[in-house]
Amino acid sequence: MVLDANVVVSGWLQALGPSARILDGAMAGRLRVVLSPAIVAEVRRSLGYPRVRRRLAVPAEVVEAWVDALVLLADVVPGERRVAVVAADPDDDKYLAAALEGRAAFVVTGDHDLLDLGTHEGVRMLPPRSFLEILAGGAGV
Repeated sequence: MVLDANVVVSGWLQALGPSARILDGAMAGRLRVVLSPAIVAEVRRSLGYPRVRRRLAVPAEVVEAWVDALVLLADVVPGERRVAVVAADPDDDKYLAAALEGRAAFVVTGDHDLLDLGTHEGVRMLPPRSFLEILAGGAGV
């Protein structure tokens, strides 16, 4: 699965929510995460926003170490694949491109521009709760 930066941020801010459960599964090695350099950059940028930093209440070094750990555990694709699918927000194309490049079946996101696509070239766009429901039908998190 590819994780949208909004899922990563939400997982950090809401420790008991669906995004946090997905992050826990990823960090424990139970879920395969695919990222690209552009996604990692957006995660770092999003976790550095002042409104997010205020709510995290941990030093920046802790956030950086956590992102570094996520990157080490993830399959980081080169980010060479290009797609032009999300007309409303072309910056979101990086998530679908990473999924296709990394052969991920899902993009887990809260972004409606991606969710509205539904499926593209076999990649399903799902909100965190729906992704967890699919997992619950299988191995679970």
